[in-house]
Amino acid sequence: MKKTAYILFAFGVSLFVAILIYYGIGDVFKALEAAGSGLFIVAASHVAPLFLDSRAWQLLFLGQRIPGLPLLMKTRWIGESINSLLPAAQIGGDLVRARMLAVRGYPVSEAGASVLVEITIALMTQLIFSLVGIAGLLYLGNRNLVKEAVIAVAGLSLGALGFFAVQKKGIWTRLLSIMSVFLSKDKLSDLAPDARALDDAITRLYRNRALIFRSSLWRLVGWFSGSIEVWLALKFLGAKTGIFEAILLESLGQVIRGVAFLVPGAFGIQEGGFVIIGNLIGITPEIALGMSLAKRFRELSLGIPGLILWQVEEGKIMFGSGKGRHKENDKE
Repeated sequence: MKKTAYILFAFGVSLFVAILIYYGIGDVFKALEAAGSGLFIVAASHVAPLFLDSRAWQLLFLGQRIPGLPLLMKTRWIGESINSLLPAAQIGGDLVRARMLAVRGYPVSEAGASVLVEITIALMTQLIFSLVGIAGLLYLGNRNLVKEAVIAVAGLSLGALGFFAVQKKGIWTRLLSIMSVFLSKDKLSDLAPDARALDDAITRLYRNRALIFRSSLWRLVGWFSGSIEVWLALKFLGAKTGIFEAILLESLGQVIRGVAFLVPGAFGIQEGGFVIIGNLIGITPEIALGMSLAKRFRELSLGIPGLILWQVEEGKIMFGSGKGRHKENDKE
């Protein structure tokens, strides 16, 4: 699996470099140079979706101890950093999110259930956001790529519905049953209570429809807030576009990243997609690539500190200084 991830990563980076060379690295970097310090404002704007997505996640805790927003934002920041910069196929960061809560004393079942349900909500609301982009293309009278976008969204919908269905069926208990065919039941007996607890926690969350709805609203607003980053990037790069084009680019860009989830960071795929979409709404390839690189700049400027913070947190756990920290302050 790791070998496949590295191969896909190498493929993505190669495609990324090829696209830059084809459209002229010099022209792209001239656009970035014109943006100047605006790139830091673009990066800082990511605080908005980080906050909104963390609030959506916070609503999914049903226990007496609810993690504070600062802790969830830090945990999500680290998770996003892992998914963006490491060949983790967009899931490694989510596993770390659940682990970081578990080591602070939150029940493993509750932490795991909150992450799995939050991922499902993210997928479902992303599909709604994607439909906005498709509607935008139709509104502009540009039917190019609409068929491809609809097919991509349909594929993502099937994946999201399948992920939801297996959770409702008690996936972890069933998984243990399958594993028992290959492994001794004695070896799996210790895992059975945790698997049942996780399935029960997931079921309880899905039964609370009002809570799921509220969390989905926050998550959907989070998707839209990501358009601010695109709008700012285009503004600093000198493009004469408005928030409508930014929403269209961000929504369809997320479809592309969703389809290319196996390629770490969607390297190359994101850049090619933005060039194609930008062309449909009158944005030059140089500006489209500059905008994509502005996003990469944000991933690096926030992601590298996030990875460092992750290693600091892991060090505290390894050397025992994190013991009992969960008792100190839930609002960390």
